[in-house]
Amino acid sequence: MVTYTAEISREDKAYGSLGIAHHSLGDFKTAIDHYERYLKIANELSERSVEGNACGNLGNALLSVGNFKIAIDYYELHLQIAKELGDRTEEVNAYGSLGIAYRNLGDFKTAIDYLERCLRIAKELGDRLGEGKAYGNLGNAHFGLGDVKTAMHYYEHSLRITKELGDRSGEGKAYGNLGSAHEFLGDFKTAMDYYELNLKIAKELGDSSVEGKTYGNLGKAHEILGDFKTAMDYHKRHLKIAKDLRDRSGEGFAYSSLGSAHYGVGDFKTAIDYHERHLKIAKELGDRPGEGRAYGNLGIAYRNLEDFKTAIDYHERQLKIAKELGDRSGEENAYGNLGRVHHILGDLKTAIDYQKRCLKIAKELNNSLDEGVACFNLGSVSESLGQVSAAIEYYQTGITLLNDIRDRLQLHDGWKISLRDQYQKGYAALWRLMLTAGKVIEALFSAEQGRAQGLKDLMALNYLFDVNDAVKENKNSTFDELSSQLPLNTIFMAVGKKELIFWVCQKGKEVELRRKENNSQDEIKTFFQSLVDKIGARDNVECEDRSLELARDKRSAVKRPPQDDRQTQYLHLQKRALCTLHDTIIDPIQDLFSGSELVFIPEGPLCLAPFAAFMSPDSKYLCESFSIRVAPSLTSLKMIAQCPVDYHHKSGVLLVGDPCVEDVTNLEPLPCAREEVNMIGEMVGSTPLVGRQATKDEVLRRLGSVALVHIAAHGNIESGEIALAPNSTCGEADFILTMKDVKQVQLRTRLVVLSCCHSARGEIKAEGVVGIARAFLGAGARSVLVSLWAIDDKATLEFMKNFYQHLVAGKSASEALNRAMNCMRESTEFSDVTHWAPFVLIGDDVALEFDGSK
Repeated sequence: MVTYTAEISREDKAYGSLGIAHHSLGDFKTAIDHYERYLKIANELSERSVEGNACGNLGNALLSVGNFKIAIDYYELHLQIAKELGDRTEEVNAYGSLGIAYRNLGDFKTAIDYLERCLRIAKELGDRLGEGKAYGNLGNAHFGLGDVKTAMHYYEHSLRITKELGDRSGEGKAYGNLGSAHEFLGDFKTAMDYYELNLKIAKELGDSSVEGKTYGNLGKAHEILGDFKTAMDYHKRHLKIAKDLRDRSGEGFAYSSLGSAHYGVGDFKTAIDYHERHLKIAKELGDRPGEGRAYGNLGIAYRNLEDFKTAIDYHERQLKIAKELGDRSGEENAYGNLGRVHHILGDLKTAIDYQKRCLKIAKELNNSLDEGVACFNLGSVSESLGQVSAAIEYYQTGITLLNDIRDRLQLHDGWKISLRDQYQKGYAALWRLMLTAGKVIEALFSAEQGRAQGLKDLMALNYLFDVNDAVKENKNSTFDELSSQLPLNTIFMAVGKKELIFWVCQKGKEVELRRKENNSQDEIKTFFQSLVDKIGARDNVECEDRSLELARDKRSAVKRPPQDDRQTQYLHLQKRALCTLHDTIIDPIQDLFSGSELVFIPEGPLCLAPFAAFMSPDSKYLCESFSIRVAPSLTSLKMIAQCPVDYHHKSGVLLVGDPCVEDVTNLEPLPCAREEVNMIGEMVGSTPLVGRQATKDEVLRRLGSVALVHIAAHGNIESGEIALAPNSTCGEADFILTMKDVKQVQLRTRLVVLSCCHSARGEIKAEGVVGIARAFLGAGARSVLVSLWAIDDKATLEFMKNFYQHLVAGKSASEALNRAMNCMRESTEFSDVTHWAPFVLIGDDVALEFDGSK
């Protein structure tokens, strides 16, 4: 009998160990099978201690697959045995497990009761490790109640104890919990800092499982902010680790996250594939929460594919599971998704009911991001119902919540841009409805509020302003204050659903509103983009070699002259495009113009429009009557105007020409660029950096100490980023002047001239054009002169000769630009629009003083 008992003892230990091994691999079904055998043997032997341990392990496995109620039954058996044996340590474990299970059921009050008992006994026993775990679990329970402040208090207690004990694993877990809490509150910057600390510890400990999960958390945070590329990278890392560990649960979570990221970029079919993989795994594991999330995500994807019946079916399954589990967050998500589908189907009463339920739960949970999204959705439904006032109120609330989240991103410009881009429709809807309500000034401020938000923050940081005080919305007195600092003819433009909107602001006059009917919003954007592309897309460029295309073959740099008929056809298309732009943009507002200056604040593809070359019906270019510049926003103009007189340098010149890049690229030298800066150097009394002298390090060293910066070099076609001479030959970061590099320099430069191809280019976002020009403005430059397209080397040399002659003679940058354009236009060799029209002045109209010093 003794021998038999010993063999059985080894067997039950083996089943227990196998269960733990399969559990750690995420193979919960096999783990449950082994734990059940473990428990059966313990029951046969009446080994109560082993029986209690088996009940605890079985409960843990069932918890992992979402079978919370049965898990609770086993935890209660574990607790009963622990009390019977007087085993206070196991009693602590049982109370902790019950608290976790009830938290997963959504019964947070019961969970808190059990976890407080767990904490009390751990303190009585002097069990600091158990105390730390209890604090962490209490934090999670209060988090579920939406009491994030209390949750964070407990997480910090847990963190302090784990640090005291040197429990690096527990410390990492506390960082992860704090990250989740800050993410929930919309403080993504702090959340990611905590996730990074969690990741660092996981790597130190070689804990691949936690490392993978933390990659998943980082990915979800980036995904919420709209940075889908980075999110996908993190999710792929998580997926790889999960597969390596055979962690089926982690694999399913990674598939779910990858699906959501692909949904974010509009790839709905790939999203469905990933979500179906997640659903399959969730069902295999009996993971009901995961199954509910998968249904919700599939519903979103099918809604976007316009299969609304399937979408509703999935969302109703999602809602059913969320209610069964007491998952308030899942319930909120399901209501919001169902509301959106019913809105599309025109069932507005049902839609608004679902969205109100969604908003109610989001408020209860203190989830400011979801609350903001619910407000946007309610605004949209109210708008469809013709309830303009209610819609305006919902949109305003949503924007306030989103702006608060954006403010907490602090210096993370890229995150702000991504977040703003995701919610463009809400910002645009507000100003449209303001116009519907006849509130012209309020509509202008609503549109301005969302214009170049990230750039305003960068400028405020450099100019030491409070950006929130720069423009106060919806008050006529504030507009009067703002308009007094605006140029005479300031035209603020916005793209409506089927029209272009113009607010013309002039000193001492009422704001004039004009409209131009057009096609749908998407068609407007496509239409203007095609017009702008036609103007700048030349076949007759002999040396388009200031374009930085690192992978191109040198032989493609020189294009053959077109045949005469091709040239004639091109000029005809160009003229027609310029006339169309004049008809659409200028004709509706030209009767309001006075004086000789125009300042445009454009939106979308019109940020890349050559306004100077717009042609009237009598074949007259706009630059023949006006000097022209553009600005990202009204606020940016005001901030520059309010900047202290002595903030920007009055002297000092940095000239950079023809940096030597042959060692690191296959790009050819720029002889005219070298000649260009030498010529300017003679005019202004400064020695340029050329060739191998024009290194990235040297340029960055001098950039912040001069009044004028002029760079003649190769520019990137996508972002306008500039190729300089390398510090060494290590890699692209060693010679490319990036947007990030520029933003890290505090500039006090009055004028930056980027005599490079595509220097006005960048991604067109809700923020505006995100490229090198924006980086210079954000870093503190007062004004930036850039090029919209690839520029001819010889033509640019001639253009800059004219520009600097007028600038040195005391003309402002805007007037010098205008005179240079007209000189080129009237010349024999360079009269074509493509030679003089790409240059655009962004920002203030500065004048420079040259003292002739080197």
